[in-house]
Amino acid sequence: MLASYLLDPATRHNLNDLAWEHLHYSMTSYEEVTDGAKKGFAEVAVEAAAGYSGEDADITLRLAQHLFPRLHDEAMEELFSEIELPLALVLARMELAGILVDRDFLAGLSAEFSQHRGRLEHEIYELAGEEFNIASPQQLQRILFDKLGLPRGKKTKTGSSTDSSVLEGLAERYPLPAKILSYRGFAKLQSTYVDALPKLIRPDTGRIHTSFNQTVTATGRLSSSNPNLQNIPIRSEEGRRIRAAFVPAPGHLLVSADYSQIELRLLAHLSRDPVLVESFRRGQDVHARTATE
Repeated sequence: MLASYLLDPATRHNLNDLAWEHLHYSMTSYEEVTDGAKKGFAEVAVEAAAGYSGEDADITLRLAQHLFPRLHDEAMEELFSEIELPLALVLARMELAGILVDRDFLAGLSAEFSQHRGRLEHEIYELAGEEFNIASPQQLQRILFDKLGLPRGKKTKTGSSTDSSVLEGLAERYPLPAKILSYRGFAKLQSTYVDALPKLIRPDTGRIHTSFNQTVTATGRLSSSNPNLQNIPIRSEEGRRIRAAFVPAPGHLLVSADYSQIELRLLAHLSRDPVLVESFRRGQDVHARTATE
């Protein structure tokens, strides 16, 4: 998988696809072994289970024999053996360790967000002159455009759009769209993070164990899933508060560090562009300087 990713990051890297692409071999599916998934793997005959499991090992070896010479030809052996392969072990340890989550903090935050939503809901109904389903685009469309006569924006199949871009434009002049945006923000944070994260905590560890995906993005960046812990909000004050739920173990600290414009610094180093190099040496904002020129 790692070798395939380095050679062609834009393709798929699961074992089945790689076997077909490089070996023209169609692997036995789980459904074939388990009679269309009608029975569990424990019920599969030993001979069939052994063949199914052994096939994975056999194809992995054959793919390695096929792909490793290509890594050599592309001068990627060092990248594979000294960076990507050791990183896989680091990521495995990170996944096993997980991260500690403060349930009580999230419970308190959920109650606070519910209060904010209740207050906003009351204010929205007062401005609208009636109660309605704030989450319904059709009902919101009726209130904003038919009843209150606010300017219509872009059209959809069901009428005038009430998406965020439309509401943001209206919020500059009218109070109701601004309240609705704020309500949506709290609802999104609460349902997606504040109330969802506690359900993902493993009872035996008290931690959330995400999966780090090393072979997904074409840029070389990691991604995270089940859940995506690289997508915890940071742009709003309320969103940033959610991050406080991730805590260190007793007697430990969490340290946050990040490279400053690392991609552009590498570009400056490799290209030796005098303007870029000078900007970094002077501690200037490269994007601001580019915009002024």
